[in-house]
Amino acid sequence: SFTMSNYLFVYDLVQFCGHSWIFTNMIIRFMSFGKDSLADTFYSIGLVMRLCQLLSVLEILHILTGIDKSPLLPRFLQITERIIVLFVVINSQEEVQGKYVVCVLFFLWNLLDVVRHTYNMLARMGIYYLALTWLNFSLCIPLYPLSVLAKAFAICVSLPYFESFGTYCIELPFPLAFSIYFPYVLKTYMLALFIGMCFNIQNLFSERKAHLGTSDIHRKRS
Repeated sequence: SFTMSNYLFVYDLVQFCGHSWIFTNMIIRFMSFGKDSLADTFYSIGLVMRLCQLLSVLEILHILTGIDKSPLLPRFLQITERIIVLFVVINSQEEVQGKYVVCVLFFLWNLLDVVRHTYNMLARMGIYYLALTWLNFSLCIPLYPLSVLAKAFAICVSLPYFESFGTYCIELPFPLAFSIYFPYVLKTYMLALFIGMCFNIQNLFSERKAHLGTSDIHRKRS
């Protein structure tokens, strides 16, 4: 148990460092270059962003192996949403990478993750600050739906490029004679995004109620 706690602390520390670097880099670049910095957000920080998102897949394994007691389905939905939009939609279409929606997505993702991993690191050491607990379980409620809208907008922006380039479109040979038109897949996935959002928002409210009640107990004890 002690070893697993240390491992989870190191994991949160690595993720905190990665997302903090991205978040700070975005702010400094915007203050230095203004709107010109938005168009090349993916080119300047995309590699670190992809590494952080790939690393987040470990969180699913943490829950499956029982070292993390978080509910599986909400975390699985959030991680897979990011992986699909980042790697399948944005990374595969160079024309989408320069759109402003990419900067908006990265800003929302990193703001949420900096707060979340900061809270997790301190919680693993038994340290609870009421303000940080409130921020961690309240900030995600308005920002998560905004991130889903940004994901859907990124998919909409990418559709013309998938249609013109035929990326990921598959035609199976005879005797199957079956084809997969990927823009239709993306349109169907957008519907799944909003269905998943409704489920996750309900879970976020439940977590907020549970953890803010816990934080009040810690505050009274201190």
